[in-house]
Amino acid sequence: MDDEYAKLIRRMNPPRVVIDNDASEEATVIQVDSVNKHGILLEVVQVLTDMNLVITKAYISSDGGWFMDVFNVVDGDGNKIRDKGVINYITKTLESDASFVPPMRGTVGVMPSEDHTSIELSGTDRPGLLSEVCAVLADLHCNVVNAEIWTHNARAAAVVHVTDDSTGCAIEDPNRLSKIKELLCNVLKGNNDLKTAKMTLSPPGFTHRERRLHQIMFADRDYQRVERTELGKDKSSRPHVTVLDCIEKDYTVITMRSKDRPKLLFDTVCTLTDMQYVVFHGVVHTGRMEAYQEYYIRHVDGLPMSSDAERERVIECLEAAIERRASEGLELELRTEDRFGLLSDITRVFRENSLCIKRAEISTEGGKAKDTFYVTDVTGNPVNPQIIDSIRQQIGHSILQVKNSNLSPKAPQETTMSFLFGNIFKCRTLQNFKLIRSYS
Repeated sequence: MDDEYAKLIRRMNPPRVVIDNDASEEATVIQVDSVNKHGILLEVVQVLTDMNLVITKAYISSDGGWFMDVFNVVDGDGNKIRDKGVINYITKTLESDASFVPPMRGTVGVMPSEDHTSIELSGTDRPGLLSEVCAVLADLHCNVVNAEIWTHNARAAAVVHVTDDSTGCAIEDPNRLSKIKELLCNVLKGNNDLKTAKMTLSPPGFTHRERRLHQIMFADRDYQRVERTELGKDKSSRPHVTVLDCIEKDYTVITMRSKDRPKLLFDTVCTLTDMQYVVFHGVVHTGRMEAYQEYYIRHVDGLPMSSDAERERVIECLEAAIERRASEGLELELRTEDRFGLLSDITRVFRENSLCIKRAEISTEGGKAKDTFYVTDVTGNPVNPQIIDSIRQQIGHSILQVKNSNLSPKAPQETTMSFLFGNIFKCRTLQNFKLIRSYS
């Protein structure tokens, strides 16, 4: 009955979107008003992020059963959104009553769809792992059409879309799917890896690839730091996460400062949503180097955080969410005609030249392959330029381009920022805020 009543209220009060190009000199302002429900903030952020829009500022408020968000957004070149088609799509999509975000699933495995088979993997990261996975898929006549690979804290996760090489369609034969899972599991286990993901055959359905990667790595507990992965890293470049208790207003306050990058807001909101927390108020502000996020949250049961263990786990998980997509290493972009086995050949060349792939985005469209790799040497240090020159000579200078050369970005500078909602949630004494823990 409660669910039917909530649906009725939403039908009586459909979402409303206002897009304004005059309110700000620097960005397009998008205001979303809607009946509040758990996950709606992530739905809105996901729509904007999937369109490759950059959110420079955000103001969030959802008390009293009503949700109101204001986003300042620009395109990838830093310009306002002028395209009428894009504006109409944003309005139509956000005003739809449909849910854009699929429910979280706890299993990892192979999922067939109509046009491709989605393979989800996780295991211990090691040099050459992606090359081995691609070689197995090629041997099994699986053509990789899209993929995304993340590594973090010595763990690796991937969502790979493949088709049958001979038919160009999804692979549906149960025996063949079983063989694919068996051989990929053997690759992921390696010689001594006892910590591997459970792999099952999932039913068809929509999967948001980047959200699934967060869920896979969260389920794999990549937020638990491995000391050896910290060697040689500048800890000052790590995100700064703080948890506070606002006792008078019964909120938990989370603040985050980190190096700014694309899709940062999606990553943190995704993690809070999947951990069953609701953002009631918040502010996001990005500068030239630093991004600042502040959220007033409660658990879905209406209560703030109640234990030190819970606070510590949230801090670790938010740090991991920020770090997973960080652009560690040299960015290489591959553009060429697509062919069967291309990815296997490219990753084999990387492996033979002692390159370690930290993150990768693989895509094909219209017979063209566009792949982006972030690479270091096997020790995690910057790659020798002579090795890159040698690899480009093997693959083709026009095919493989170096997109960046800044392997050691400066840590974001400390800034002082007052709470946006300081006047709304003003506490009578400083004792009302209890500092729990912070990392720098």
